[in-house]
Amino acid sequence: MAATVLGLVGAQGVARAQYLAVFVDGRLLKVAAARVVGATEIRLELPGGGAIEVPLSRLDRVIADEVEAKPAPIPVPSCRFDYAGQALPPGTPFAEQIESASRGANLSPRLVAAVVAAESGFKPWAVSRVGAAGLMQLMPSVWLGQGLATPYEPGANLKAGCRHLRGLLDRFGELTLALAAYNAGVATVVKGGGVPPYRETRDFLRRVLARYCPERSGPGSG
Repeated sequence: MAATVLGLVGAQGVARAQYLAVFVDGRLLKVAAARVVGATEIRLELPGGGAIEVPLSRLDRVIADEVEAKPAPIPVPSCRFDYAGQALPPGTPFAEQIESASRGANLSPRLVAAVVAAESGFKPWAVSRVGAAGLMQLMPSVWLGQGLATPYEPGANLKAGCRHLRGLLDRFGELTLALAAYNAGVATVVKGGGVPPYRETRDFLRRVLARYCPERSGPGSG
């Protein structure tokens, strides 16, 4: 998931940018570290010193600010991402809830299960230090925006996450871009004009696509 937040300190004792805070309004801010304070705020440590605290609901994502020097290709999936009654592999955790949420958002259950595996490893109580929570690691801007009382109940988390992913698919019209925005925030995809170069995001895409569509992925893009 996109939110390891232990900032590092440079040789001169000045914190350097390690992460990128992606805001829902499209702004990007390089930060040295980030951590949730209280129930509704996040503290962003600035590379040059000092810090700011902002509402969690204003953040789309926080990702590691590390790019691939020579980006390896991202597979181009040919598998259908709309719902078509695809059966999940036997033994998939939360299979009934995944199938129901996927059907409601017109998404392939196999795609949703791949996202859950990559984001939380099917752990419903998973939480990151920047507030992403539950099976689909929803940021507060998503689950609060959808009126959830808690992001940890599996069925509700899956429904909110599926609606969010469906919205990204409708916006970008392409699975790789939608998944990139899910992991790295909408602004990084819009401003970069495609899959952003961040190692964390590109690794996330490869994990999801390898699980979702292992036999029918093209040579790569982005």
